[in-house]
Amino acid sequence: MALALSPATPGLDLDPLAPPAGRGQPPAAARMTMGVEEEFLLVDRRTRAPVGRAPRVIESASRALGSLVQPELFTAQVETCTSPTASTAVLRAELAWLRAGLVRAAAAEDCLLVASGTAVIPPEPPLTVTPDERYRRMAVRFASAFGDYDQVVCGCHVHVGVASRAEALDLANRMRPWLPTLQAIAANSPFDRGRDTGQASWRAVQHARWPTVGPAPVLDEAAYERIAGDLVRCGALLDRRMIYWYARPSEHVPTLEIRVADVNASLDTVVLMAALVRGLAAVLGAEAYEGRPAPSLECGRLREAHRLAAVHGLGGEGLDPVGGARLPAWELVERLRERVAPGVCAAGDLPFVDGVLDRLRAEGDGAARQRAAHDRRGRLTDVVDGLARTTARA
Repeated sequence: MALALSPATPGLDLDPLAPPAGRGQPPAAARMTMGVEEEFLLVDRRTRAPVGRAPRVIESASRALGSLVQPELFTAQVETCTSPTASTAVLRAELAWLRAGLVRAAAAEDCLLVASGTAVIPPEPPLTVTPDERYRRMAVRFASAFGDYDQVVCGCHVHVGVASRAEALDLANRMRPWLPTLQAIAANSPFDRGRDTGQASWRAVQHARWPTVGPAPVLDEAAYERIAGDLVRCGALLDRRMIYWYARPSEHVPTLEIRVADVNASLDTVVLMAALVRGLAAVLGAEAYEGRPAPSLECGRLREAHRLAAVHGLGGEGLDPVGGARLPAWELVERLRERVAPGVCAAGDLPFVDGVLDRLRAEGDGAARQRAAHDRRGRLTDVVDGLARTTARA
């Protein structure tokens, strides 16, 4: 699903009070639009297993939420998207409103709305694909990615407004070293269908079964058009919407989309991701305007950084994909925070960002909180109930 995001207002520096600068200059952080897509699971109130009641839930919720709530690949999933905004406070309020509407609609169908990257308890019976022609074609052509129709994953995608596809691709090239750390912050899928996977983000592992999932190649606009066309013509993809790189230009709206995050029950973690992505885009956009080159990264090292982010989240070591050193995940977070600080500060988001990071350091990431809920009594139903309460608390 695409967000209806508008291009960001052009502007040169990171001063939120600065007037718009000339055409072709990078967007100021305070005016750069952002938006979020969230994918949720619907689970039965009694069994806590995923159930295919999304058509009825969406029909009910759409009376209030309109087209901002839509179906996803399986009938046990629902997806929301926000309107474009330059304000994290407005973004948070809209995300909370969307969640509240879905929670009410789900309750009417005897369901709980759950924000987890994977299903904690196995679905029973196997899931069904949403009755949409495109989804059905995907199910046939890419059957190996579906497994036994019981593997469902839910992500959170952050969009930032850009002036052109060329700008989106340039930002994607520059963001590559920082995306593993963003992935680690959002890790929220340690359990999958009744077992602890040993990973902080099992969604990242399962999602990689789909073609093109992974770090984006370094491309300019001409190379992107050539590769995107070739992938569809040779049958590797059904259409260009199936380009699932971790950072990609939207095919429908003028945005750069970042696709590394698990969906998170904690709404503040979701807004944190948006603030960090927007702040990073503002800083890197300013560097592009100054003519600084994008970093050169070794592909295997970058993939290892993403693998470690999926394994450990914030609870272990990560990899600096530029220097190659293995470092505590929190040291990499601190480096990211320092990198984005000018953009985050210019947008007025620094107190919020620091407050959420402090809570994550104290309480752990989503994966750690899921495991803590399980450790108290050894019950997976407690994990689901905790996720549902936190999802609804927004």
